[in-house]
Amino acid sequence: MPRDLVLPFSGSTALVTGAASGIGAATVATLVTQGITEFVLVDIDEARLTEMADSLATQNIEVLVAAFDITDEAAWAGLTEDISKRFGGIDYAVANAGISGAERIADTTLDGFHKVMGVNVDGAFLTVQSAMSLMRKHERPGSIVVVASTAAISPLSLMLSYAVSKSAALQLAQVAAKDGAADGIRVNAILPGGVETPIWQSLPAFVARAAKTSEAEAFEYFAARTGGPTGAFAKPESIAEQISFLLSDTATNIIGAALVSDGGFSL
Repeated sequence: MPRDLVLPFSGSTALVTGAASGIGAATVATLVTQGITEFVLVDIDEARLTEMADSLATQNIEVLVAAFDITDEAAWAGLTEDISKRFGGIDYAVANAGISGAERIADTTLDGFHKVMGVNVDGAFLTVQSAMSLMRKHERPGSIVVVASTAAISPLSLMLSYAVSKSAALQLAQVAAKDGAADGIRVNAILPGGVETPIWQSLPAFVARAAKTSEAEAFEYFAARTGGPTGAFAKPESIAEQISFLLSDTATNIIGAALVSDGGFSL
Protein backbone atom coordinates (compact mmCIF):
# COMPACT_ATOMS: atom_id res chain seq x y z
CA MET A 1 0.00 0.00 0.00
CA PRO A 2 1.53 3.37 -0.97
CA ARG A 3 2.50 5.68 1.84
CA ASP A 4 0.17 8.57 2.53
CA LEU A 5 1.62 11.63 0.80
CA VAL A 6 0.00 14.10 3.20
CA LEU A 7 2.93 15.51 5.17
CA PRO A 8 1.87 16.48 8.69
CA PHE A 9 4.07 18.69 10.85
CA SER A 10 1.66 18.82 13.77
CA GLY A 11 2.58 21.14 16.62
CA SER A 12 6.09 21.86 15.45
CA THR A 13 8.22 24.98 14.95
CA ALA A 14 9.78 26.18 11.70
CA LEU A 15 12.24 28.93 10.83
CA VAL A 16 12.08 30.38 7.31
CA THR A 17 14.38 33.06 5.92
CA GLY A 18 13.37 35.24 3.01
CA ALA A 19 9.87 34.63 4.32
CA ALA A 20 8.25 37.83 3.08
CA SER A 21 7.89 36.89 -0.58
CA GLY A 22 8.45 34.34 -3.33
CA ILE A 23 9.49 30.83 -2.34
CA GLY A 24 9.76 31.79 1.33
CA ALA A 25 6.20 33.08 1.61
CA ALA A 26 4.89 30.09 -0.36
CA THR A 27 6.77 27.73 1.97
CA VAL A 28 5.20 29.34 5.02
CA ALA A 29 1.73 29.01 3.48
CA THR A 30 2.37 25.36 2.60
CA LEU A 31 3.68 24.45 6.05
CA VAL A 32 0.67 26.09 7.69
CA THR A 33 -1.63 23.73 5.78
CA GLN A 34 0.51 20.80 6.94
CA GLY A 35 0.39 21.49 10.65
CA ILE A 36 3.13 23.92 11.67
CA THR A 37 1.83 25.95 14.60
CA GLU A 38 4.88 28.10 15.41
CA PHE A 39 7.00 30.10 12.99
CA VAL A 40 10.13 32.20 13.10
CA LEU A 41 9.95 34.45 10.04
CA VAL A 42 13.15 36.20 8.96
CA ASP A 43 13.39 38.89 6.27
CA ILE A 44 14.50 42.49 5.86
CA ASP A 45 10.92 43.52 4.97
CA GLU A 46 9.52 44.15 8.44
CA ALA A 47 6.22 45.57 7.19
CA ARG A 48 5.44 42.46 5.16
CA LEU A 49 6.50 40.15 7.99
CA THR A 50 4.14 41.98 10.36
CA GLU A 51 1.29 41.58 7.88
CA MET A 52 2.00 37.86 7.63
CA ALA A 53 2.17 37.49 11.41
CA ASP A 54 -1.17 39.27 11.84
CA SER A 55 -2.77 37.04 9.22
CA LEU A 56 -1.35 33.87 10.74
CA ALA A 57 -2.53 34.90 14.19
CA THR A 58 -6.13 34.64 12.95
CA GLN A 59 -5.35 30.95 12.29
CA ASN A 60 -3.99 30.43 15.81
CA ILE A 61 -0.43 30.33 14.51
CA GLU A 62 2.21 31.84 16.79
CA VAL A 63 4.86 33.89 15.00
CA LEU A 64 8.19 35.40 16.02
CA VAL A 65 9.08 38.13 13.53
CA ALA A 66 12.78 38.81 12.96
CA ALA A 67 13.50 41.68 10.57
CA PHE A 68 17.23 41.94 9.96
CA ASP A 69 19.99 41.39 7.42
CA ILE A 70 20.80 37.67 7.49
CA THR A 71 24.53 38.45 7.28
CA ASP A 72 24.38 40.06 10.74
CA GLU A 73 26.01 37.56 13.11
CA ALA A 74 25.00 39.50 16.24
CA ALA A 75 21.37 39.55 15.11
CA TRP A 76 21.43 35.77 14.73
CA ALA A 77 22.85 35.40 18.24
CA GLY A 78 20.00 37.50 19.60
CA LEU A 79 17.42 35.59 17.59
CA THR A 80 18.57 32.17 18.77
CA GLU A 81 18.24 33.37 22.35
CA ASP A 82 14.74 34.71 21.63
CA ILE A 83 13.73 31.42 19.99
CA SER A 84 14.99 29.43 22.96
CA LYS A 85 12.92 31.52 25.34
CA ARG A 86 9.80 31.61 23.16
CA PHE A 87 9.65 28.14 21.62
CA GLY A 88 12.40 26.14 23.30
CA GLY A 89 13.98 25.39 19.92
CA ILE A 90 12.99 24.63 16.35
CA ASP A 91 12.19 21.47 14.42
CA TYR A 92 12.59 22.69 10.84
CA ALA A 93 14.52 25.39 9.02
CA VAL A 94 14.53 26.68 5.45
CA ALA A 95 17.54 28.76 4.41
CA ASN A 96 15.82 30.51 1.54
CA ALA A 97 16.84 34.18 1.62
CA GLY A 98 18.98 35.22 -1.32
CA ILE A 99 19.69 37.85 -3.94
CA SER A 100 20.54 37.59 -7.60
CA GLY A 101 23.24 39.00 -9.79
CA ALA A 102 23.49 39.16 -13.57
CA GLU A 103 26.85 40.11 -14.98
CA ARG A 104 29.76 38.75 -16.96
CA ILE A 105 33.18 38.41 -15.36
CA ALA A 106 34.47 41.58 -17.04
CA ASP A 107 31.55 43.59 -15.67
CA THR A 108 31.67 42.24 -12.12
CA THR A 109 32.99 44.51 -9.38
CA LEU A 110 34.51 43.06 -6.26
CA ASP A 111 31.96 44.91 -4.13
CA GLY A 112 29.11 43.48 -6.19
CA PHE A 113 30.59 39.99 -5.96
CA HIS A 114 30.97 40.29 -2.19
CA LYS A 115 27.38 41.52 -1.81
CA VAL A 116 25.92 38.46 -3.54
CA MET A 117 28.28 36.08 -1.76
CA GLY A 118 27.50 37.74 1.55
CA VAL A 119 23.76 37.16 1.39
CA ASN A 120 23.75 33.83 -0.43
CA VAL A 121 26.67 32.20 1.36
CA ASP A 122 27.33 34.00 4.65
CA GLY A 123 23.60 34.37 5.29
CA ALA A 124 22.90 30.73 4.47
CA PHE A 125 25.79 29.64 6.71
CA LEU A 126 24.53 31.66 9.67
CA THR A 127 21.02 30.29 9.13
CA VAL A 128 22.20 26.68 9.07
CA GLN A 129 24.61 27.19 11.96
CA SER A 130 21.91 28.80 14.11
CA ALA A 131 19.34 26.15 13.24
CA MET A 132 21.68 23.28 14.05
CA SER A 133 22.70 24.95 17.30
CA LEU A 134 19.08 25.27 18.39
CA MET A 135 18.31 21.66 17.48
CA ARG A 136 21.36 20.32 19.29
CA LYS A 137 21.01 22.52 22.36
CA HIS A 138 17.47 21.32 22.97
CA GLU A 139 18.21 17.76 21.84
CA ARG A 140 15.61 17.91 19.10
CA PRO A 141 16.13 16.05 15.83
CA GLY A 142 15.46 18.36 12.94
CA SER A 143 15.38 18.88 9.23
CA ILE A 144 16.90 21.73 7.22
CA VAL A 145 16.58 22.66 3.56
CA VAL A 146 19.00 25.04 1.87
CA VAL A 147 17.57 26.72 -1.22
CA ALA A 148 20.42 26.72 -3.74
CA SER A 149 19.83 26.93 -7.50
CA THR A 150 20.29 24.99 -10.69
CA ALA A 151 22.89 27.67 -11.44
CA ALA A 152 25.11 25.74 -9.02
CA ILE A 153 25.43 22.91 -11.53
CA SER A 154 24.48 24.54 -14.84
CA PRO A 155 25.49 28.22 -14.71
CA LEU A 156 24.80 30.89 -17.30
CA SER A 157 27.63 33.17 -18.43
CA LEU A 158 25.72 36.21 -17.18
CA MET A 159 25.36 34.90 -13.62
CA LEU A 160 28.89 34.79 -12.24
CA SER A 161 28.29 35.92 -8.64
CA TYR A 162 24.98 34.10 -8.33
CA ALA A 163 26.28 30.82 -9.72
CA VAL A 164 29.37 30.84 -7.53
CA SER A 165 27.33 31.68 -4.43
CA LYS A 166 24.77 28.94 -5.08
CA SER A 167 27.53 26.39 -5.68
CA ALA A 168 28.85 27.30 -2.25
CA ALA A 169 25.36 27.03 -0.76
CA LEU A 170 25.06 23.51 -2.16
CA GLN A 171 28.39 22.53 -0.60
CA LEU A 172 27.26 24.09 2.68
CA ALA A 173 24.18 21.86 2.70
CA GLN A 174 26.15 18.71 1.96
CA VAL A 175 28.85 19.39 4.56
CA ALA A 176 26.16 20.25 7.12
CA ALA A 177 24.38 17.00 6.24
CA LYS A 178 27.44 14.99 7.23
CA ASP A 179 27.95 17.12 10.33
CA GLY A 180 24.38 16.82 11.57
CA ALA A 181 23.47 13.24 10.69
CA ALA A 182 24.80 11.71 13.92
CA ASP A 183 22.57 14.07 15.92
CA GLY A 184 19.47 13.27 13.90
CA ILE A 185 19.61 16.52 11.94
CA ARG A 186 18.94 16.04 8.24
CA VAL A 187 20.13 18.66 5.79
CA ASN A 188 19.29 18.73 2.08
CA ALA A 189 19.36 21.24 -0.74
CA ILE A 190 16.86 22.11 -3.43
CA LEU A 191 18.07 23.51 -6.75
CA PRO A 192 15.24 25.40 -8.46
CA GLY A 193 15.56 26.71 -11.99
CA GLY A 194 13.50 29.68 -13.07
CA VAL A 195 10.70 30.49 -10.63
CA GLU A 196 8.16 33.28 -10.88
CA THR A 197 9.41 35.32 -7.95
CA PRO A 198 10.28 38.99 -7.32
CA ILE A 199 14.00 38.22 -7.64
CA TRP A 200 13.60 38.47 -11.42
CA GLN A 201 12.19 41.97 -11.10
CA SER A 202 15.55 43.20 -9.79
CA LEU A 203 17.48 42.11 -12.89
CA PRO A 204 18.20 44.90 -15.40
CA ALA A 205 17.41 42.71 -18.43
CA PHE A 206 14.02 41.78 -16.97
CA VAL A 207 13.23 45.39 -16.06
CA ALA A 208 14.10 46.54 -19.59
CA ARG A 209 11.96 43.85 -21.18
CA ALA A 210 9.00 44.48 -18.87
CA ALA A 211 9.16 48.22 -19.60
CA LYS A 212 8.73 47.52 -23.31
CA THR A 213 5.91 45.00 -22.87
CA SER A 214 4.69 43.81 -19.46
CA GLU A 215 5.94 41.77 -16.52
CA ALA A 216 3.85 38.80 -17.63
CA GLU A 217 5.42 38.89 -21.11
CA ALA A 218 8.88 39.34 -19.60
CA PHE A 219 8.40 36.17 -17.54
CA GLU A 220 7.28 34.33 -20.67
CA TYR A 221 10.25 35.66 -22.64
CA PHE A 222 12.87 34.54 -20.12
CA ALA A 223 11.10 31.27 -19.37
CA ALA A 224 11.21 30.36 -23.05
CA ARG A 225 14.99 30.83 -22.99
CA THR A 226 15.94 29.50 -19.56
CA GLY A 227 13.02 27.27 -18.57
CA GLY A 228 14.48 24.11 -20.06
CA PRO A 229 12.49 21.75 -22.30
CA THR A 230 9.23 22.85 -20.68
CA GLY A 231 9.82 26.46 -21.65
CA ALA A 232 8.15 27.56 -18.44
CA PHE A 233 9.06 28.78 -14.99
CA ALA A 234 7.88 27.02 -11.86
CA LYS A 235 5.40 28.57 -9.45
CA PRO A 236 6.71 29.30 -5.93
CA GLU A 237 4.03 26.99 -4.55
CA SER A 238 5.49 24.02 -6.44
CA ILE A 239 8.95 24.60 -4.99
CA ALA A 240 7.40 25.06 -1.53
CA GLU A 241 5.72 21.66 -1.75
CA GLN A 242 9.04 20.06 -2.68
CA ILE A 243 10.72 21.79 0.27
CA SER A 244 8.03 20.46 2.60
CA PHE A 245 8.69 16.95 1.25
CA LEU A 246 12.42 17.22 2.03
CA LEU A 247 11.62 18.52 5.52
CA SER A 248 9.15 15.76 6.25
CA ASP A 249 9.49 12.28 7.73
CA THR A 250 8.63 10.90 4.30
CA ALA A 251 12.20 11.89 3.35
CA THR A 252 13.81 10.33 6.44
CA ASN A 253 16.42 8.46 4.40
CA ILE A 254 17.29 11.47 2.23
CA ILE A 255 20.38 13.20 3.59
CA GLY A 256 22.71 15.55 1.75
CA ALA A 257 20.66 15.35 -1.43
CA ALA A 258 20.48 18.01 -4.14
CA LEU A 259 16.93 17.95 -5.47
CA VAL A 260 17.05 19.53 -8.94
CA SER A 261 13.75 21.21 -9.83
CA ASP A 262 14.45 23.12 -13.02
CA GLY A 263 12.12 21.75 -15.69
CA GLY A 264 15.02 19.94 -17.30
CA PHE A 265 17.17 23.04 -17.82
CA SER A 266 20.34 21.36 -16.53
CA LEU A 267 19.98 18.24 -18.69
